[in-house]
Amino acid sequence: MCAVRRGEQPLGWVVIDSSVAGTSCGGLRLLPDVSESEMRGLARAMTLKYGLLGLPQGGAKAGVIGNPEASRESRRATLAAFAEAIAPMLRQRVFMPHTDMGTDIGDIAFMLEGVGIQLPRRQRRRSDSGLYTAMTVFCGVQQAAAHLGRSAAGASVAVEGFGKVGQPLVSMLSECGAKVVAISTSRGGLYDPRGLDVSRLLALAKEFGSRVVDLYEGGTSIACEELLELEVEILCPCARHDSIHSENVKSIAAGIVSPGANNPVTPTAEAVLAERGVLCLPDFVTNSGGVIGGTMEFASVKTPVIRHFIDRHIGARMRWILAEAERRQTTPRELATAIALARSKDVQAGAEHPSLLGRVLASTLGLYRHGWIPGRLVAPLSLRYFRSALAKIS
Repeated sequence: MCAVRRGEQPLGWVVIDSSVAGTSCGGLRLLPDVSESEMRGLARAMTLKYGLLGLPQGGAKAGVIGNPEASRESRRATLAAFAEAIAPMLRQRVFMPHTDMGTDIGDIAFMLEGVGIQLPRRQRRRSDSGLYTAMTVFCGVQQAAAHLGRSAAGASVAVEGFGKVGQPLVSMLSECGAKVVAISTSRGGLYDPRGLDVSRLLALAKEFGSRVVDLYEGGTSIACEELLELEVEILCPCARHDSIHSENVKSIAAGIVSPGANNPVTPTAEAVLAERGVLCLPDFVTNSGGVIGGTMEFASVKTPVIRHFIDRHIGARMRWILAEAERRQTTPRELATAIALARSKDVQAGAEHPSLLGRVLASTLGLYRHGWIPGRLVAPLSLRYFRSALAKIS
């Protein structure tokens, strides 16, 4: 863990949870209330996510103290100061930052260029990671419902966090026939037991952002905390960490929890939910779409192909995890965590002693990253890689 300061002024934190061949990567978020403990938990979540997917990357996370709604100049000045403070880590690739809450690819490129690092052309493309994350959260909803002998169609759903993940997720839920009864943003929540008008919500959010909860006509205004305790069948926490904790866990009424956020349920609360028979899926499984989808998109795989891949292959792995956890009389998280950590060790060992094929793939990826190999040649390799990696989760 590295606490970053400028004189006596705290700037934020970088936490390296694991490394592969001396490098690690993870999102860099810009928020006013980031903390060391949050970064530690998020960095571990990245290790688990990369391990589960068999990706040769170490898990890390960075948090910068700042206002994401400030002017671009102000935000980037803060990011530039942070980058200068951790310049040795960036230049030596000990930590490679990705976009996260409050940052975009333009911000990341700006701060890296400030310390002499040029992002390759293909890495400058914007990725719709929120959409891909929503795909795996939705996949979790479907698989959990099926595991319990139910259907997502007709089920009542509350989505905490109507943002980059929550908006496409709500759209998918509506398309499958689920009844979205509540959403929330940083400004509060909306609730209508008859179901919210999803098309109107999406239109308002596109134009007014978080103010959608103030401008939507119909429904009842509620506090963000109230959304978590509504009488719904499915709850999707897609906001920040520790939304469900020891103080409110006994009031959680949903029978299924499929998270889009990282670490939205504290370990203590998750144990209570398990004792009550609530099916709480591991967040690093249900929100893994941002990593797998973003990686495939980078490799020139088209969005419809990515969605089909997630439905089929991630869905199959979720189905196996749920069935196997039940057979072993353990929780899905305990099972998935053991698998992810074991696979992470295998990936680290493979990076230390790469095979000939591994070296060829690494060279190919480097050439592609700089635009010297066309995407039509790399996309099939990406699909084959992930099919093989996911098939080992058993």
